[in-house]
Amino acid sequence: MNEQEFAELSAGHALGALSPDDERRYHDALAAHPEWQEIVRLDLDTVGALGDSVTPVAPPLNVRSRLLSQIRGGAAETPEASVVGGAAPLDPSASADDTVALDRGTSSASFAEPSASDAPSPEAPSADAAPPTEVVQAIQRRNWTRGLFALVASVALLVGIGWGVGAISDSLRTPPAVQLLAQIESQPDAQSVTTRMGEDGQASLHWSESLGEAVFVAKGMPEIAEDRTFELWFVRDDTPIAAGTFDASDGEATAQLVGSMKPGDTIAVTVEQRGGSPDGKPTTDPIVAVPSETS
Repeated sequence: MNEQEFAELSAGHALGALSPDDERRYHDALAAHPEWQEIVRLDLDTVGALGDSVTPVAPPLNVRSRLLSQIRGGAAETPEASVVGGAAPLDPSASADDTVALDRGTSSASFAEPSASDAPSPEAPSADAAPPTEVVQAIQRRNWTRGLFALVASVALLVGIGWGVGAISDSLRTPPAVQLLAQIESQPDAQSVTTRMGEDGQASLHWSESLGEAVFVAKGMPEIAEDRTFELWFVRDDTPIAAGTFDASDGEATAQLVGSMKPGDTIAVTVEQRGGSPDGKPTTDPIVAVPSETS
């Protein structure tokens, strides 16, 4: 199964419209490709957003009688209904009477079974006969339904994007490190420590062990040449481990640490050539070092 086929099944699963066989194929494919979990999450979030945005509407008062009338024979309920096979249109008053009869638990003549003389005589199919119409229709309906799943998911996604365009625009304008900082601060185990940098500057470290992420925030960073950059380091047992580079705008910076921080690490910042230290070791003394502290 390729990713496109799985996306169609995922849309059907989110809508609760898969057949038992397709539901099994969906779960088997997801188990074999856990990297497709993001497709599932997006479909479920989209369907949930659409459901939450719909205002509840009370059903029409006559919906029950209409349903019961359709169960009785599929006849139309409105005066404009066309006459089929020469039969007269259904009398609304008769529908109401039959509905009352059903509510009281009495039988109705419309539920009478056809007599044996009315049943068509069976014919033995020939060996080269075409597949039954019902089979062809079932296959066509199955293929059409899968296509519909993908269409519904795509439309729902586009509608969701249309509704949330302002939020998405804000998200695109917000640097990833700033977004990550907000995520860290929302965690129950969020921790931070701040230290002074120079005369007027300060640097702080924010991290969450459950999230497995850490962010360095600084104000008052020194000016450096255009061909230089700041580089972060995990200092662990006196051994520096590169943790990514960043630039500062107007002396301020918010940067994500690349890699896994461990309790007791000290986060140091050095000035390196553009692109970072070529040999993975600091070439200058740290301008600031922030020791992590665990509570």
